[in-house]
Amino acid sequence: MDPDTVSQLTAAALARYIDHTLLKPQANQAALDVLCEEAIARGFKAACVNSGWVAYVAEKLKGTNIAVCSVIGFPLGAMSLSAKAFEARRAVEDGARELDMVLNIGALKSGDFKAVEQDVRAVRLEADRPVVLKVIIETCLLTDDEKARACEIAQYAGADFVKTSTGFSTGGATIEDVILMRKTVGPRMGVKASGGIKDFKTAAAMIAAGATRIGAGAGVAIVRGAVKLT
Repeated sequence: MDPDTVSQLTAAALARYIDHTLLKPQANQAALDVLCEEAIARGFKAACVNSGWVAYVAEKLKGTNIAVCSVIGFPLGAMSLSAKAFEARRAVEDGARELDMVLNIGALKSGDFKAVEQDVRAVRLEADRPVVLKVIIETCLLTDDEKARACEIAQYAGADFVKTSTGFSTGGATIEDVILMRKTVGPRMGVKASGGIKDFKTAAAMIAAGATRIGAGAGVAIVRGAVKLT
């Protein structure tokens, strides 16, 4: 989407790009209630939470068109394939309709691309479509070549999106990474920009660069920025 078109997005249209996110370990029930209330009020695409909160959030969002998104293998991606697969299966059983799994970063950096593919496939098998599968590649830890390879593997293994970051490592989304990821996967796969996106200007730049989803805890502030421009 070109920058001029993005800048003209209405608040309602922008909200449908946003996964409203709360992944802090200290997040309590009251904070999850607020997340759900904000998601409903603003019409966000999804509410993204840790897997232990999926059932609770799914009940809160029952009857709405807001998807429940669960992270899987978060935030390190370094647990066993079977552990990720189990977490994915349970999250779907609890009501998740989207999964954001962390790629096995150590395996990728070891050049064990078969293990990386098997990791993604294991989650995909437990969460068949229409469940949406996004693969977090943690761009801040990778070279450009590794980023491209991670995207290629995720695409080949059946993921629907590649995602920049957990927001829990050394850096978040950058325009350059979104452009690289979009170039690698082509026009048909989703690209989710996440990590450090806190205002409308940054979100709009990510969308203009090729992102089709924005992950942010600052969803309300982002949408308010769009309102100010209309």
